[in-house]
Amino acid sequence: MTTRLEVRLDDARRSRLEEMAQTKGAPVSDVVRSLIDDAYEEISRQRRKRAFERLVNLNGEAMPDPDVLKRQLDDKYGLLGAFGEPVETGAGA
Repeated sequence: MTTRLEVRLDDARRSRLEEMAQTKGAPVSDVVRSLIDDAYEEISRQRRKRAFERLVNLNGEAMPDPDVLKRQLDDKYGLLGAFGEPVETGAGA
């Protein structure tokens, strides 16, 4: 479903928009939609980047190497297979 939106532009912006549409060989409405999508994606990318930077700058404990972490978890909680099932070792296997 689409909805109608009225936007008032000065002559210079309207001319630039029409030039973009002509260059792309697309209707002005398609160009406007594309510009909205591009702007939204850029905002989302910047938001994700800021979130990532905040995570990186946390003063938490450094994560160990995955193999070390697996050994630590196995030592504490018992050996588990790839799907979380108990792994039998040696004697009863």
